[in-house]
Amino acid sequence: MMKTTTATTRSKGSKLGAIFRVTSGNFLEQFDFFLFGFYATYISQTFFPATSEFASLMMTFAVFGSGFLMRPLGAIVLGAYIDKVGRRKGLIVTLSIMAAGTVLIALVPGYASIGIAAPILVLLGRLLQGFSAGAEMGGVSVYLAEISTPGHTGFYTSWQSASQQVAIVVAAALGYTINATMQAAEIADWGWRIPFFIGCVIIPFIFVIRHSLEETAAFTARQHRPTTREVFRSMRDNWRTVLAGGLLASMTTTTFYLITVYTPTFGRTVLNLSTTDSLVVTLLVGVSNFLWLPIGGALSDRIGRRPLLLAISLLCIFTSYPAMHWLAEAASFERLLAVLLYFSFFFGIYNGAMVAALTEVMPQNVRVVGFSLAFSLATAVFGGFTPAISTLLVQATGDKASPAYWLMFAAACGFTATTILYRQKKKLAVKLV
Repeated sequence: MMKTTTATTRSKGSKLGAIFRVTSGNFLEQFDFFLFGFYATYISQTFFPATSEFASLMMTFAVFGSGFLMRPLGAIVLGAYIDKVGRRKGLIVTLSIMAAGTVLIALVPGYASIGIAAPILVLLGRLLQGFSAGAEMGGVSVYLAEISTPGHTGFYTSWQSASQQVAIVVAAALGYTINATMQAAEIADWGWRIPFFIGCVIIPFIFVIRHSLEETAAFTARQHRPTTREVFRSMRDNWRTVLAGGLLASMTTTTFYLITVYTPTFGRTVLNLSTTDSLVVTLLVGVSNFLWLPIGGALSDRIGRRPLLLAISLLCIFTSYPAMHWLAEAASFERLLAVLLYFSFFFGIYNGAMVAALTEVMPQNVRVVGFSLAFSLATAVFGGFTPAISTLLVQATGDKASPAYWLMFAAACGFTATTILYRQKKKLAVKLV
């Protein structure tokens, strides 16, 4: 009995260690992505000077979004590489590319110093990050699914996104500290770069952590590794599943970027709240996301992915605009916090079920590239451009609650995709029987 208990304890410790090591790269990815969104105002002034704040912000958010356009390419190229050489080797490569983009953005001088080269280099950094991120989440999610214990896949895969919430909390806390200790002029001049430099400093530690990863037993046991031609053939044969998977993930990506990356800018420029208020709200949203994600994953293990996905999609469709309208008619710290925590519930429960669902519907031999491509398409079309589209909606309609329309559309896509994918899965199960 003692030996059995000791072995079980070691197994749990090994699993926890593997979760920590594989998700460390996600921390870096989201840390830098969030910083770019939060400091969009300062980045626009430094690299994209224009005649109006709106034009400057739109250029900044367009460059932010451009990184997401690289995700589908990264998903195919790096995802196929991970499916061929293994999860461990592939995830070290994605981390290397992500680190290069992070260092580049942190060190580029402003437009006033090197002219047009400044925004070009920032764009290059974003493209590198986007290319890497195209396969990072898919690789990590599949790794977690493959090391999960039977009946707990949703809980295990939920930690992929949960690790990103830690990055948001840390980034928001750093921003709060900088805002509290520095003058506004200092932050605009150089202070906004401090969190980016901190991101550069932690890169070597993340490399050491991820280098100690072990390959999954599921991948090691596979007798055949797909060639590049076989990967493309499989994606061609399963394009409907990939497309539906992208629509399934659209709800997740839109909600996430709305309540995290866009919130600081929305709070300051649209609702006219203080920077401190926006930072505190964002920090608390990150904590809320972290708590809801494993709950969503565990619930999906118990009651099924489909009921959760459909229920949250419908709730989002019918309540998002009333919630945003209530916030916009009398904006305050308390109302902003209440609405975003409500949206955080959407995100956590839906995403906790969605990641596991997306790994399960993809063919096993090309699981990483299939997952990565579907999620990257969702991020490229929906999530990555959520800040820009939200800014444009407010400008075009004059309605401060109008970003809710974009969220409602994404939820409708998620509902439709859930219906399609689980209908296909049921038909496949019947055929196999």
